[in-house]
Amino acid sequence: MAEHLPVLVSAVVKAFGELRPGATIVDGTCGFGGHSAALLERYPGANVVGFDRDTEAVAHATQRLAGYGRRAVVRHGRFGKWLEQLRALGVDHAGGLLLDVGVSSYQLDRPERGFSFREAGPVDMRMDPGGGPSALEFLQGAPEDEIARVIWRYGDERLSRRIARQIKRALDEDRLSTTLDLAEICRRAYPKGQHRIDPATRTFQALRIHVNDELGELENALASVPEGMEEAGIIAVISFHSLEDRIVKQTMREWQEQSFGRILKPAPITADEPERVSNPRARSAKLRVFVWGAEDAKPTGADRYRSKKHRQGT
Repeated sequence: MAEHLPVLVSAVVKAFGELRPGATIVDGTCGFGGHSAALLERYPGANVVGFDRDTEAVAHATQRLAGYGRRAVVRHGRFGKWLEQLRALGVDHAGGLLLDVGVSSYQLDRPERGFSFREAGPVDMRMDPGGGPSALEFLQGAPEDEIARVIWRYGDERLSRRIARQIKRALDEDRLSTTLDLAEICRRAYPKGQHRIDPATRTFQALRIHVNDELGELENALASVPEGMEEAGIIAVISFHSLEDRIVKQTMREWQEQSFGRILKPAPITADEPERVSNPRARSAKLRVFVWGAEDAKPTGADRYRSKKHRQGT
């Protein structure tokens, strides 16, 4: 398995500089435990509770963080439910929240997980292999218009309707069973010529986001902050594409406007050139940080920040 390199580790550790002694940091997307280990090392008085919906990641993180004893707890769970899961462990509030959203490099590097369009694998794309329908099951069950909508909304794919039509045709003709099949369908939908990125990129991204409800998870995680964050708590979110970053940026702006705290820096923190070279995944990473709490902060206003799903009752 290729080594998984967490992004912006130094920046994340620095962002938690105002952390109070004895605070509990929630690493909602623990992965292999890279960020958690760095935080535990830098803040010897802090505890980390890590969650991940990928059971393989939970096993690796548990092993990696075992040397920190009771200061590190890792559990299987979705980051959108971090507060509920934290309280199930007997901790009412967090002193910090870290989210590194999106797919991990080790998931991309495992063909059998179905995230990659460069190697043959099942059309799966689930971060939790046991959670919900796979990408193929979605494609099999959804009408063409729904597939096109997902590819357009989450992939910004201008040929979404053409790709959706060809996907349904391939399914009807039993020509779609692997990720390479799906990638070839996307490529054939494009006119011949040079392309800046592989024509399959946006469709795979869109299906992955949809299958894992990644934007809904992010909205739910941020909606729990007003109820679950301690005074002077730190919220640090790393995103990798504009859909995620827009949610984070707008939510933190709303928090600041309502005097729930302050945005640490107006512009996102990005990787320096050495990190971009050593870890290509860091090139698109953006870190935004919010310091929770002000004299007039009112953490009971959690409902104000519920996701659209909650506001609409769906």
